[in-house]
Amino acid sequence: MVTDKDGYIHLVQYLTEHLGIFANSQQQSAADDTVMELFEEQLAAQIIMVCGQNPSLTFAQRNLVIREVDSIVYDLEEILARVASQKATAEQTLFITEFSCLIKNLFDQEISKLLAA
Repeated sequence: MVTDKDGYIHLVQYLTEHLGIFANSQQQSAADDTVMELFEEQLAAQIIMVCGQNPSLTFAQRNLVIREVDSIVYDLEEILARVASQKATAEQTLFITEFSCLIKNLFDQEISKLLAA
């Protein structure tokens, strides 16, 4: 649905190009959440929004969305393995929020195509 699309590959590249944001653990943490917890919370909020905006999604389609999110979280855990348990800084929090919104945009596009078919 999403993880097999070029847009997702570009987002993963965007994340890897900005790994420097996560490399500097010297900065003051701005959140009680770790980097991975923040990614999970932000993605969950975005997917809840996607499903809420698309009440016509079937149970099977919603399950597909959830499986895709699980796959995305797995990819994030792989990419961010060394920093996943660090407390998030303000800059990281901003990036994670932006990245999660971009993921939501991918789902919005694919769901729009799915429901139009």
